[in-house]
Parts: sequence; structure tokens; C-alpha cells
Amino acid sequence: MTFNLFAAEEQAIEQARLLGERLGAAAPELRADFEALVEAFQRSTREQRRLVRVSDRLQAQLGSANQELERRRQEAETALSDLREAQEAMVRAEKLASLGALVAGVAHEINTPVGIAVSCASHLSDATARLRGRAQSGELSKADFTRYVATATDTTALILTNCERAAKLIASFKQVAVDRASAERRVVHLNRYIQETLVSLEPKLRQGKHTIAVSCPDGLVVDTYPGALSQILTNFVMNSVTHAFVDAQGADGQGGALSIAVDEPEPGTVRLVYTDDGRGIPPDHLPRIFDPFFTTRRGEGGSGLGLHIVHNLAVGALKGTISVDSAPGQGTRFVLTFPKDTPPDDASA
Repeated sequence: MTFNLFAAEEQAIEQARLLGERLGAAAPELRADFEALVEAFQRSTREQRRLVRVSDRLQAQLGSANQELERRRQEAETALSDLREAQEAMVRAEKLASLGALVAGVAHEINTPVGIAVSCASHLSDATARLRGRAQSGELSKADFTRYVATATDTTALILTNCERAAKLIASFKQVAVDRASAERRVVHLNRYIQETLVSLEPKLRQGKHTIAVSCPDGLVVDTYPGALSQILTNFVMNSVTHAFVDAQGADGQGGALSIAVDEPEPGTVRLVYTDDGRGIPPDHLPRIFDPFFTTRRGEGGSGLGLHIVHNLAVGALKGTISVDSAPGQGTRFVLTFPKDTPPDDASA
């Protein structure tokens, strides 16, 4: 059943027509004016009908537009969700790549003491075989035995020293690697942990002829997420190696000086200042330095995620703040401030 919006108007027009017929018989002089009034009412009704049709058409177009808008909104939300997942996957890949670099660096460092220990053990084995041969032939003299004892003393000392060094490197690597992978909170001696983290970076620093100085109070202990701190320090150093000491054409330049200075500006707060004396950051790049995927060396060793990860870890895991200060030709300075005792997530909300 269709509802007629203009039933009352149509009924009024019909009554007016009948009234006009009776009025024409009684008073012919009023008929023309009355018919003009009825015609005006009919025109008004026709215009209202037209407006209703236009309104219906606009309502239909608006409904279609709303449906299209909803479809586009859902597509945008899906695309945003996919983008976030892709970004998270790339961040995870960047962290794994950093962990891979850590493994390669520590393996390179371990190679030297292990190689020395193997060489010493081989030398000691040869000396022992010679001694055994002379003893079996009855030609062993006191001088031979004295020389062997001296050789054994020196080589065993070298073996022990280098094995201890390798063991320390492995222990440092194990702890840093576990911290990176597990993101667990624990208490650490900050100065010692910084040194352990830098072990994996020494091959890169030596390759580029860079030096790094660390100034941190020996007794400074923090209860935080050391894996986040290790990742931040690694990304700081790699950012300098990748960007700070290259010329305008992207070629590696001279070695640079890096530094890490830690203090307590106030009780319960740690401030870590990382600096390099590289070529600095252009002013128009500074506002975007922590943006994801922003890099000036894409395809040449820069992913654009290093400092983005640093910012997320500083603000998220460490519950701190981070800032950057730089100018062309004057190096770069990052200031990381975080609590000694990291508050739990619910307390920081």
C-alpha cells in the first residue's frame, strides 16, 4: 500500500473545483479571481511534488554515497591494519638483523683468543711429543726437561688466558642475546652492561677506524629492560657508522670519535648522552629523524627503522624520553633519560 503524501491537497483542489462551479453560477464576477487562486494552489502542489521527487532522488544518492563511504572506510582500515602489520614485521626483522650483527661481531672477537689457544695447544702437543720421544729413546736430559717445563708453563698460561677471555666474551654475548630476545626486566650494573654491549660492535668500529669512550659511574645499578638499552646503544653506534662519517657522495670518510656519558641528573633518574663528531644532521631532517622508514641512505645500508626503534624503546620499554641535537659539521648528540627503576606498564598509563 502506497501512502499518498498529497491526498489532502488533491481533496482540497477537488472541493475547490466544485465550489468554483457553484460560485460561478451565483457570482460570475468572483469566478476569475477564485480560479486564479485555485491555479496558484495547484502550482504550489506541483512544486511540492517535484521537490519530493528531488528529495527522494537525493536520499537515494546519499544512501549510495554512505554505502560507498562505508566501503572505503573499511578498505582504509584494512589497509592501515596491513600496513601496521608490515611495519611491525619490518621492525622485528630489523631487530633480528641487529641480533645477527651481534652474533657476527662476537664470533669475530672470539676467533682471536680461540685461535691463540689452539696454536698454543698445538705447540704444547708438539713439545710433549718431542719430550716423550727423547724419554723413550733414553736421550732425555735435564736441559731438555727444563726447556719443556718452561714451554709448558708459558703455553698453558697463554691457553688459560685466552680461554678465559673467550669464556667472558661468550658469557657477555649470551646475556646480551638473551636480553634482546626475551625483553625481560632485571637488575644490571650499567657500566659493565654497556661494555658488554660494545663488544659486538668493536669489529665495525675498528673497520672504520672509529673510537668510542665510555664514562659511567661504576656503582650505578638500574632495574630495567637491558635488552631495550642494548638495542638503543647498538642502533646509536650503527647510525653513526652508517651516516655520520660519510662524504656527500656516500663514501666512507675518516674515522670518528664516539662517546657515551652516563650520570644521574637527579635521584632516581639516569641520563645517557651519546655523541659523535660526524658531519651532523641537516635542519630539515631533524623533525623526521625518529619517523619510520626515514633514511638518507636507502639501498646503501640504511633501512630508516633504526632510530624509529630507538624512540619506541626509549618511550615504551624504558618509560623515558629521548631528544636529538645536531647541526651540519658539528656532530650529533642524543640524550636518553629514563628512570633507574622502570615503573610497570599499569603505573605509567
